[in-house]
Amino acid sequence: MGESRLSEGMLLRSLIGLVLVCFCWGTEIAAAEGPRVKPAAPPVSLIDQALADLSSEDQSTQEAAVLFLSERGDPSLLLKLEAIRDSADRSVRLALKPLMDQLKNRINLSSPDVDQRRSAAADLGSAGKPGAIPWLEAALENEPHRWVRYAIEESIALLQLASTNPDDQITAATKLGELRSQNAVPALKELLQQGSDGSATAQHQAVASAARAAIEQIDIWASWAGAFETIFRGISLSSILLIMSLGLAIVFGLMGVINMAHGELMMVGAYATFVTQECFKAYLPPGAFDYYFLVSMPVSFLVAAVFGLILEATVISFLYGRPLETMLATWGVSLVLIQAARVYFGDLTSVVAPSWLSGGVQAMVGVYLPYNRIFIILLSILCVCGIYFLLFRTGIGLRVRAVTQNRDMSSCLGIPTRKVDAYTFAFGSGLAGVAGCALTLIGNVEPGLGQNYIVDSFMVVVTGGVGKLMGTIVASLGIGGLNKLLEPSFGAVYSKVLILVLVVVFLQRRPSGLFTIKGRHADT
Repeated sequence: MGESRLSEGMLLRSLIGLVLVCFCWGTEIAAAEGPRVKPAAPPVSLIDQALADLSSEDQSTQEAAVLFLSERGDPSLLLKLEAIRDSADRSVRLALKPLMDQLKNRINLSSPDVDQRRSAAADLGSAGKPGAIPWLEAALENEPHRWVRYAIEESIALLQLASTNPDDQITAATKLGELRSQNAVPALKELLQQGSDGSATAQHQAVASAARAAIEQIDIWASWAGAFETIFRGISLSSILLIMSLGLAIVFGLMGVINMAHGELMMVGAYATFVTQECFKAYLPPGAFDYYFLVSMPVSFLVAAVFGLILEATVISFLYGRPLETMLATWGVSLVLIQAARVYFGDLTSVVAPSWLSGGVQAMVGVYLPYNRIFIILLSILCVCGIYFLLFRTGIGLRVRAVTQNRDMSSCLGIPTRKVDAYTFAFGSGLAGVAGCALTLIGNVEPGLGQNYIVDSFMVVVTGGVGKLMGTIVASLGIGGLNKLLEPSFGAVYSKVLILVLVVVFLQRRPSGLFTIKGRHADT
C-alpha cells in the first residue's frame, strides 16, 4: 500500500514536470517566432500614384500628376495613358493630350522617317517644356540629316530662350540669330521689349542687345529668302504660261487665227485629268492611284487635241482669212464649253496630287520648294525641247515651217496645207490640255479656269513675237516673273493692269514684239 502511494506520487510529479517542460518549450518557440502581424500591402510607386491622380476630380492634383509624368518623360507610359484616356471624361482627355503628344514626339525623334523626326523636334521646341532639352541633345548626337539637325538645334535654343538665366538667354539668342530662325522672332521681340523698359536691369539690357542683333540677322536673311521664293514662284507661273502660250503661238503664227477658246481647251485638259483620277479610284486598286497623273498627261493632250480638231473642222475652217469673225466665233465656243462644264461637273472639283508630288524640298533656311511646282517647271522644259525637236528635226516640222513662211509656195510644192493647218491646230490644242493637266497640281478645277490665263497667254504671244519659239519663252518668263514681283506691292488685279500697260507701251516701240514676225503675214 505504501509502495503504491509512492509510485502514484512519482507519476504525478512526472506529469507536472512534463507539463512544465512543454510550457517552457512552447514559450521559447513563440518568443523565437515573434508576434504575428498582418502582412503589409505592396508599396504604391510614385508613377502609379500619378497615373491614378490623373482621374482625380481635384484639378490641382490632376495638374500635379501631369507635371510629374511630363518631367519623367517615360515613353513606356504611353500605352497606359491611352487606356486611361479611352475611359476618361473630356477634362481628363484634354489634360492628357499635351502629355501624350510630348511622349509621342520623344518616340518620333528616333523614327526612320525624316519628316517625322523633324516634325517631332519642332513640336518639342514649340511646346515650351524645358525637360525636352536632354532628349533633343541626345537625338542631335546621332542625327545625320541636315534639316532635322537644324530643327533640333532651333528647338533647343527656343527652349533655352525661355529660361530665367540671362546667360542662357544670351547664348540662345545668339544661336537663333545664326540659325536665321523665323520661329524665334516673337520671343526675341518680347525680350527686346523687356530690355527697353525703364525698370530693366543690366542683365535684361544685355539680353535685349543679343535679341536685337539676332532679329537684325533674321530680317536680312528673310529679305533674301523672300526674293528667292518670289523668283521661284515667278518661274513656276511662267512655266504654265509657257506651255499654254506655245500652242497659241504656233496656231496664231501658222494660221493667223485668234483662238479665244484656247483657255477652254486648257480647261478640257484639267477635266480630263479629273476624270482619269476618278476612273483610277473606281476601277483600279488603291496601290495604282499614284500612277494616275502619268496617265492623265497623255490623256489630257489627246482629249484637248480631239476637241481642237473638231473645232477647226466645224468652225474655224469656214472662217479662214476673216480674223474678226474667227475671234467672235471662238469666243462663243468658249462660252458654250464653260457652261457645258458647269452643267456636267458643277462649279468646283479638285484633283488630289499623287504622293510622289506631295511635299517639297528645303533649299535654304526659310525657302521651301514644293515638288508639284518643280514638276511643272520640268514639264515646261520637256515641252519646249519636244516642240523644238518636232519643228526643227522632223519632216512634219519642216512642212509646218514651210507653210508658216510661205503658204502659196508650199502648196505649189505639194504640201497639203489644209491638213497641216488641222494637225497644227490639234497639236496646239493638245499643248493647252497639258497646261490644264499641270495646273490641277496647284489649283482647283473649275469651268472658268482658262479665263484666268487666256489674257496673259495672248500678252506672251504678242510680246514675244508671233510664231517665235524663243520669243514665247522669253516673254512668258518676263510676264510671269513681273506678275509675282508686283503682286505683293499692288495686289493681283492692279499688277495685271500695270503689266498690261507696260505691254502696250512696249508694243508701241516694237510692234513686232521681241522677235520679228515671220509667217503668212510676212508674205504681204
